[in-house]
Amino acid sequence: MPQKIVILDFGSQTTQLIGRRVRELNTYCEIVPYNKFPADDPDVIGVILSGSPFSVYDDNSFKIDVAPIAARYPVLGICYGAQLLAWQNGGSVEGAPSREYGRAILNHVDEADPLLTGIRPSETVWMSHGDTITALPADFRIIASTEEVACAAFRAEGRRVWGVQFHPEVFHSTCGTRLLENFVCGICGSKADWSADAYIETTVRELRAELGNDKVVLGLSGGVDSSVAAVLISKAIGDNLTCIFVDHGLLRKDEFRQVLDDYRCLGLNVIGVDASDKFFSELAGVSDPERKRKIIGKGFIDVFDAEARKLKDVKWLAQGTIYPDRIESLSITGTTIKSHHNVGGLPEKMNLRLCEPLKWLFKDEVRRVGRALGMPEHLIGRHPFPGPGLAVRILGDITREKVRILQEADDIFISGLRQWGLYDKVWQAGVILLPVQSVGVMGDERTYESAVALRAVTSTDAMTADWAHLPYEFLAKVSNDIINKVRGVNRVTYDISSKPPATIEWE
Repeated sequence: MPQKIVILDFGSQTTQLIGRRVRELNTYCEIVPYNKFPADDPDVIGVILSGSPFSVYDDNSFKIDVAPIAARYPVLGICYGAQLLAWQNGGSVEGAPSREYGRAILNHVDEADPLLTGIRPSETVWMSHGDTITALPADFRIIASTEEVACAAFRAEGRRVWGVQFHPEVFHSTCGTRLLENFVCGICGSKADWSADAYIETTVRELRAELGNDKVVLGLSGGVDSSVAAVLISKAIGDNLTCIFVDHGLLRKDEFRQVLDDYRCLGLNVIGVDASDKFFSELAGVSDPERKRKIIGKGFIDVFDAEARKLKDVKWLAQGTIYPDRIESLSITGTTIKSHHNVGGLPEKMNLRLCEPLKWLFKDEVRRVGRALGMPEHLIGRHPFPGPGLAVRILGDITREKVRILQEADDIFISGLRQWGLYDKVWQAGVILLPVQSVGVMGDERTYESAVALRAVTSTDAMTADWAHLPYEFLAKVSNDIINKVRGVNRVTYDISSKPPATIEWE
């Protein structure tokens, strides 16, 4: 295994961004719950403590004794993590007179400190906390300040312990990458040898050792994640992999045929299964989005089970689960944001073990691995598409007519993005069929038909996203085409919500 940084997650919304920034430094890292530190892992070279929605002085806040960890490894506390270090060592943390949120400017920097090498006063940092350190422990000293926050960063004298009350992982902290590089590569001594090629070499070797001569069945979705997983596993075990691509009737227009053609061109052993009747029957009358996901997830498992039983000696089910799927399915507090059909294990009756070769990768890393595997760009650059398909873009119950309307509208939108050269500038795009009808006029006739919402976002990892500022002329053209060409739609809107607070998908 490569060297690794362990990020202890205390529940911050930006914990995953810390992981991405560390990976961008070509250093492997793992995010683990705050109380699950892998004390016996010989590959750990440093530890980062994340932020948290809690206050360190709250009785119900997440706490661990950091002292044993700090005695063995360099430690960097971020926001709550910094406050926990100060508080546990005898300092004081109190609620700030006003919440410190947004951009701040460093006006004092100890440039001789190894954490701040190459960082100068006047750098912008991003604050996001309601508490602040009001007194440092006796052996701690301030190494950076802003006008409003005296202790923007500190170090424990004689120990490899640092803390920052700002968030170096967010884009707005202009010195954030340099600070994390100073910690990860300078202080922790990372060799910076984590790369797509290294990942492929390591993963293929591990897959061969784990799977041996076992037969594996993989559920393809048509997206980049399952496609990369299939090529990666095929590289490891060849013909022992059988791929199943299920048409649940909720794919994009003509997607079933197009994707099957793509997979066969990759040399994959693919079985196409039209199970649309099954899914439409089981989804009939269901409006709750979580129930939709559960039904579709179970449906996939049922189809895989039936197909796997037709094959001989299959022992594994492979999936294209990636890191954000797992993160969003269950937060550290145990609160479900939304379930993902790839997450949650397999029913005992299926009697197959689970293989998820991409489960530690972010989306951009999956794409880098795909390119390193030599996969065609039109597959690698595909926008993410939800496993439940158009079911979570139809608000309310599912019918074949609603799917037809949405497929037609979506095809116009996505084709338009490609024609206008906008597709690769957008992270994800699609159309949502709203559960409302509105009055319209076509010719001399009054209409009362459906409304749709266009959704397009920019992002790097799907953990945060902003709405795409598409040209007005483009939106006008798409709106006009949808209303004129899609029977059943007479109104088009554009979603300008960011994530957070909204999610990329509406359900």
